[in-house]
Parts: sequence; structure tokens; C-alpha cells
Amino acid sequence: MTDHLETQLDAIRVAIVEDDADLRDNLRAIVSSVGDLRCVGTFTSAEEAWSLLPVARPSVVLMDISLPNASGIACVARLSLQLPEAHFLMLTVYDDSEAIFDSLAAGASGYLRKPMEPAELLVAIRDVHRGGAPMSSSIARRVIQAFRKPHSAPLPEPSERISLLEKIAPREREILELLAKGYLQKEIADQLGISFSTVRTLTGRIYEKLHVHSRGQAVAKYLGAAD
Repeated sequence: MTDHLETQLDAIRVAIVEDDADLRDNLRAIVSSVGDLRCVGTFTSAEEAWSLLPVARPSVVLMDISLPNASGIACVARLSLQLPEAHFLMLTVYDDSEAIFDSLAAGASGYLRKPMEPAELLVAIRDVHRGGAPMSSSIARRVIQAFRKPHSAPLPEPSERISLLEKIAPREREILELLAKGYLQKEIADQLGISFSTVRTLTGRIYEKLHVHSRGQAVAKYLGAAD
């Protein structure tokens, strides 16, 4: 259920997507504490955001990466199509390279690691609104490290596509489809009703079968084979 909706037009319009009520209220209080920002809506899930957030017409969206059901990455991927002028700022406890790059590929423009100081958040909102790409220092280091390593995988040639799909078992394909939607491994385990260790094991098998080393590579190769 939407907690708050305002329609002031004289400031940077900020929407918040966060399932934790206390954190959501804290973020709204921080945004509302300064005159050049306005909170135009708070939302508790990706599904609610997909349905109601576009009406609020935010300029900046603060997005929790770990939402119930569909993840924040999946939420951004869809909202970025609905709101091409909006800027998405991920707020997350995760600093692994795959989550960072999946968020950026989905349409996020910035990535802050929780917990952050209120002043850091306010600076980041203004920065992303001006077209910047704010990131916590730990996140920026991860991005630099990732660029120092090869992380792209070529899409399969047409002659390879059938054989690639034949290698993937039904359960593995379910996992790949959820990975492609932006779900994290823990969220996939919850979605499929299996253990995290099982998802991790099956993901490793998927990597071996597709001859890749990361989620991004696996998803790109699988989607290329499925076209």
C-alpha cells in the first residue's frame, strides 16, 4: 500500500521503493528535511511500484535491491522503460560485482551501500538528478576491479544455439530465467522453494555448461541461444 503521495512541482521529485517500514520512513524523513527535494511517493514492493509509481512522475527513484517477490533490479528494468527520464539510485547492503553490473544494466544510474549518512544520500540524489553516477567508495572499487578482469562472453553462433539449450535442465532453465529477471540467488531459492545451497550448486553447473564465469555472461549467452 502506498504510504504517501505528494504533488509539489517546485523541487526534485523523489520516490522511494523500500519494503522495510522503518527504513522507508527514515528515507522519506531525510528527503523531506531539505527544501530542494520532495518525496512524491513511497512504495513497498516492485509490483506496487510498477502499478503506482509512474503516476507520481518522480525525477529520482531510491530503489532497494532486495524487495519481496520481484527484486529491485527487475523493478528498475521495467520502470526505466515506463519512465525514461527518471534516474534510479540503488540502495543496498550488497557490494558484489554481479549485483552492481546487473543494476546498472537494468537502468540504474547510481549505487549506494547501506547504511549511508543522510548527507551522503542527499548529495547523491542531487548528483544523479544532474546526470551524475554517484557510488559509495566500496562500490566504486568493485566496479574498477571488475573492469580489470574480462567479464564479457560472446553470444553463441546460430549453429550452437540448439546444443546450448539442450544442455540446460528444466530446473536450471528456471534459475536462468529468474537470473535474467534480476533475482539474486537467495531470492531464487525462496521463489522456487529450494535451498540456497542448491541454487548455488545449480548455478555453478550452469556456468560449466555454458562455459562462462559470471551471472551476466550466463544470462547473455542463454538469451542469445533462446532468441
